[in-house]
Amino acid sequence: MSIKSTYVPPKVWKWEKDNGGKFANINRPVSGATHHNELPIGEHPHQLYSLGTPNGVKVTVMFEELLALGFNDAEYDSWLIDIGSGEQFGSGFVAINPNSKIPALFDHSTPEPTRVFESGAILVYLAEKFDAFLPSSGVQRTECLSWLFWQMGSAAFLGGGFGHFYAYAPEKLEYPINRYAMEVKRQLDVLDQTLASREFLAGDDYTIADMATQPWYGMLVSGSLYKAQEFLDVKSYSNVLRWAETIQNREAVQRGLRVNRVWGDKKRQLRDRHSASDFD
Repeated sequence: MSIKSTYVPPKVWKWEKDNGGKFANINRPVSGATHHNELPIGEHPHQLYSLGTPNGVKVTVMFEELLALGFNDAEYDSWLIDIGSGEQFGSGFVAINPNSKIPALFDHSTPEPTRVFESGAILVYLAEKFDAFLPSSGVQRTECLSWLFWQMGSAAFLGGGFGHFYAYAPEKLEYPINRYAMEVKRQLDVLDQTLASREFLAGDDYTIADMATQPWYGMLVSGSLYKAQEFLDVKSYSNVLRWAETIQNREAVQRGLRVNRVWGDKKRQLRDRHSASDFD
């Protein structure tokens, strides 16, 4: 590979608003609210503000799985946050998540409403609250948390980085696409070798580690994310494909995938979710 570069980094970087491709209008190098906007509050204890992207899907799947187990207290309202129009920079959302990223949760069942941000933190919070999908102690709990933090620390950054340069960047650049593709394939191999000897990431039981990883790498190999199956030769990761199909066939997962989704097949969209009847 030959590398040709005409870009020389300046001594001090300066933000150029129009530089950034498809999402240039919502990315910025500073934090905080840009406008006043109060968030809606529904009738259920759990108020989720999200979008049906991989990170948002983790949490809606978790809620639907809890409800499927009979935890009626896990009822929730999920409100769409339109990141394309900058709703994540509204004052109400920033009050829950100062990092202005979906998803964000307010739990009104506690004496003082509890805010939880970062998808992994929300999964752990709900798992501990309902004592479900996270082993309570010992080696199994440690294994589950190890895989959860593996996903949080690498899969979203690398998978998202690959997707940006492969699908969304204003021009196709060989070096970043190759660099991220190599790392994504290494992680798919990590998953494939692990899943060769166990049904789910942490062992025989389905846990929040699977809920966190499925929307990224499960959806990637199934073709629902970035449409890069041939490029990444995903058919060679047979164990990942088996694992992804097993999870995607769960009814609760199918429901969770629809919540706060406003693109694609109309039958798979549900802008806001307030009750089980919304899926009818």
